[in-house]
Amino acid sequence: MSPGGTHTLGDLTVSRMGYGAMRLSGPGIWGPPSDRDAAIAVLREAVELGVTHIDTSDFYGPHTTNELIREALHPYPDSLHIVTKVGAKRTPDMGWPSALSREELTSAVHDNLRNLGVDVLDVVNLRLAGEHGVFPIPVSITEPFEVLAELQQQGLIRHLGLSHVSAEQVKEARSIAPVVCVQNEYNVANRANDGLLDALAAINIPFVPYFPLGGFTPLQSGVLDDCARRVGATPMQVALAWLLQRSPNILLIPGTSSVRHLHENVAAAKLELPADVVADLDALA
Repeated sequence: MSPGGTHTLGDLTVSRMGYGAMRLSGPGIWGPPSDRDAAIAVLREAVELGVTHIDTSDFYGPHTTNELIREALHPYPDSLHIVTKVGAKRTPDMGWPSALSREELTSAVHDNLRNLGVDVLDVVNLRLAGEHGVFPIPVSITEPFEVLAELQQQGLIRHLGLSHVSAEQVKEARSIAPVVCVQNEYNVANRANDGLLDALAAINIPFVPYFPLGGFTPLQSGVLDDCARRVGATPMQVALAWLLQRSPNILLIPGTSSVRHLHENVAAAKLELPADVVADLDALA
């Protein structure tokens, strides 16, 4: 029942095909969705399809996405694991400034606990600053990661992860506390994190690509379209299948606000790409 098979996040077992809840909020990831019932339906259908890994954050909305998850799925099945992230906040102008002080991180963890309706967060990723598509800025993460490690020791967080980081920052974080996943931008057209992905695979740490389908600028490629025709699938399904075949430590979290697109994404977990298609997609980088 687990689409794409399973992998572990620390001691948690999750489906390799997960679901990213960011797009359940309104335009610009701000405010409520235009159709609340449809958003609830997507979340419930994801679980029905065997998805056991949902990615979220309380700064989506803000608060909206976590409130929707709680309304749709609480009390949560034992098999379902929710991964959230902290390190940013939303401003009235719809900005995404960093929020990495002790007070901001502590408040964000408690916001996630309250709005998800849980006593302990399964996984909390520390998200660093930086524009999408730009390599992470070379700053020390010791102070903010130590704050999360303290909250973990207090029993508020089960596991810790990282988002938008370099290999050096992963090493720095692991000297403080175990890291169970790394979430960086990566897809068939954007391979800047190839080296980090392979290094993490060697030590069995899951790599979770955000924007697996291109994010706010969807993937477009004649090669991708041609490969999709050859295997009888959509281009986006091929892009997801390529990621699952790229490395066994990849966990996917494609997002959608449509039940139809959710089914398409989950179906990609069953798509086996032949060697010639993989070779053509590999050459896209």
